[in-house]
Parts: sequence; structure tokens; C-alpha cells
Amino acid sequence: MKNKSINRRQFLKKASYTAVGAAAFPHIIPSSALGKAGGIAPSNRVVMGCIGVGSQGTGDMQNFLNQEAAQVVAVCDVKSDRRQAARKRVDTHYNNTGCKEYHDFRELLARDDIDAVLIASTDHWHVLHALAAARAGKDIYLEKPMGLSLVEDQTLRAACREHGTVFQFGTQQRSDRKFRQACELALNGRLGKVHTINVLSPSSVAGGSLKRVPVPEWLDYDFWLGPAPYEPYTEERCSNKLWWFHSDYAIGWIAGWGVHPLDIALWGGGEAVTGPVELEGTGTFPEDGFCDTATEWRIVLKYASGLIMNYVGGPQPGEWRERYGKDAHGIGFEGPDGWVHVNRGRIVAEPKSLLDSVIGPDEIHLYESNNHARNLLDCVKSRSETVCPIDAAVQADIVCHLSDITIRTGRKIKWDPVKEEIVNDAEASRRLTRSMRSPWHL
Repeated sequence: MKNKSINRRQFLKKASYTAVGAAAFPHIIPSSALGKAGGIAPSNRVVMGCIGVGSQGTGDMQNFLNQEAAQVVAVCDVKSDRRQAARKRVDTHYNNTGCKEYHDFRELLARDDIDAVLIASTDHWHVLHALAAARAGKDIYLEKPMGLSLVEDQTLRAACREHGTVFQFGTQQRSDRKFRQACELALNGRLGKVHTINVLSPSSVAGGSLKRVPVPEWLDYDFWLGPAPYEPYTEERCSNKLWWFHSDYAIGWIAGWGVHPLDIALWGGGEAVTGPVELEGTGTFPEDGFCDTATEWRIVLKYASGLIMNYVGGPQPGEWRERYGKDAHGIGFEGPDGWVHVNRGRIVAEPKSLLDSVIGPDEIHLYESNNHARNLLDCVKSRSETVCPIDAAVQADIVCHLSDITIRTGRKIKWDPVKEEIVNDAEASRRLTRSMRSPWHL
């Protein structure tokens, strides 16, 4: 833990001495409160605040509430109904009234007693919230995707390195044994040399009302917009069902969901997916309504290593369905000696005996995590790297941005991973950054 956490421990240690000195009074202190009987003492818990407590944020918060090593003490949201509900949820869990709610994330981050923050705000706020957290000395669990531009990603990565931030990206499939097994089979040559990785994501949605309506009293709309361009409030604009698919606030499922299977594809691709790459593809965009991000896409990534990655959003290709089964969503690694396909529901392979293969002690073993939230807490205490650290998060986010850029420009782009730039294409390169509405800035 950080120095401020050590100081908090010292305070609690002194408090426990006071409690011992007052033993003559008829108070009963549970042994778990002192770290006995298998419990974790308060001084050893990671104190957490939560920024963004909508449906996703509340689910993530519950994951931390379920961890005895964590103590959630604060929640923040610009929607008053959501932050009040989240505070009540925390207080009910701990059977006390110790959770504080905040409207402004900066007030939460100013608290010296908070070690780490869960950030599950809208996508266009992710990096600004995370930057402020890193600069305030907090460790971070950041929901995916990362930023709305490469420059945002790079700025956050630099801040995490500068401040020694323990960072966990919300790509929780890395903490699922099935995905680790599929990647280790690919990395250890069980398929032969992997030549193709097939990645399938759900599609984005179209439509959405453009009807102007009054701003609800429970919403601070200007603060919700933050760095995004000002637009009059419209029906369901701030709904989770729609903002994911408007380019002022996100880039659609090409990143919002697609980063999950892309992250696993990169994890299992190893060195073959770290070099220069060419991307080319097509996408379908809504012609009217609120939503304006790609609803479907087909993109081919050709790496300098010779490996081909097919990234598809929308209906599963027939050949994939024939090979992997009717549930082709997920990631398929293919080589001359077989293939393995994995998603959240199952792992399948051909030949089936691949799944019985044992990875030897001298072979490649990936980072093992069995619980994404607990992994962050363990790493906050040990000051070690999480299963999905900042560098891996940026790598996956870059593929999302490049995929969106190639279908929006309608032409092939070449990526130099060393310089982190698009080669000889000024128009495409301009899409690697975006402006922010004053007074917000990186």
C-alpha cells in the first residue's frame, strides 16, 4: 500500500490500542474486526471510491463489495438518483451509514483515505477521470474501452507510469480460465504456428430519438457532457442504451464490446501481433437518428509477421458458424495442426484432444488471475502489475481506434507500433486526436 495507506494503518493501530485500554467497558469487538478468525483487519483493506455508478458501475461496485479485502467508502455520479441508490447499496451491504456520495469526482479524489477508484463513467469521461485519479495518487480499475482517441490513451499511460499507478482494465475475460487456456494453447504451438485469428463482436445499434425534451431534475446535463460538444438535451440521450452509440461519447461496440475479444486475441497472439500492421475493411453506419457509430463491420488486419486477424462485428460469418458451432461469438485461433475457439460460454477445439493438452513447466504460462476485482486489490497491496495493465489496455484500445478509422475513411491504413502513428496518411492521422470542450483538457 502507499504511504498514505500506511499512515491510515498506524492510526487504526493506535485506535485498537485505545480499544484494548477500554476493555473494562462492556463492549464486544468481533475478532474479525481485528483481523482474526480469517477476517481482514480494516487497516489492511483497500479503501475504494466509485466514479460512475450506472448499471455497469453498480455491477462492478458489487464485485468489490463482495471482496473482504476492499472497503467502499464513496460513490460519485452526476445523476442524483443513481448515486443515492449506490450509496444505499453500500450502506446496506456494510450495515452502516459510512458511504459518502459526491456530485463532483474531484471532491472524491481529494480524500486522502482512498487508495483506489473504480471508474465506470461514460466513455468520453474515462480518461479525464482516470488521469485525475492517477495524479491524485489513486490506483485504478477502469472500465473499457479506454479513451476516445489515441492521444487520450497515451496521456493516461504516461501518467500511470509517472505516478506508479496500479492499473486494471475492465477486460475481465483475462481472469477466466477458459480464455487463458485458449491463449496458452496458441502460444505454445499446440495448433502449429498460428496463422489466423478470428474475432467476432456483437453489432452496435441504430436509431434513437432526436426529440428535444427538458433536462430531468436528477441530471446535471452540462457536467454529464463535460468534454463533449454541447448539444441540446434529447430523449434518452444519456441512457445507457443510446450514448454507447453516439460518436460524441463513444465509438460504438467496435470498441465498447469488441475490445473484449480483441484483448484476448492480442494476449494469445503474442509477438506475432506486436509489429507493424495494415488494416482494411468496410462498415455500415446509420443514416438517421441519434446513433451514428458503425452497426456492422468487417476488417482484416495483416501483421508483418504474416498473421491475419479478421475482426467482424454483427452476424457471424457462415464459415465461422460451420467451424466453431452456432455460437461463434468470441475468438478463434487457427493453425495448421488445429484450432481453438473460446467465448464466455465455452471453449471448443479441433481436434478435441487439444483441450486435454497440459502446458509443461518450461512452456509459456500466462498471468493467472481467477477474479478480476481481487487481482486489483492484491496488486494494490503488493504494488505489482495486474493481469491487464496499462500497456495491454492501450494496445487493445489502439486496435479499436484503427479499426474505426479504416472503415470511416474507407481505405487501407498502415500502423507503425514503434512510433505509434499512421504511416503517410494525414487525414487518417487527424482522427487519432480530438478536441475537448472548455474548460476540460488533458
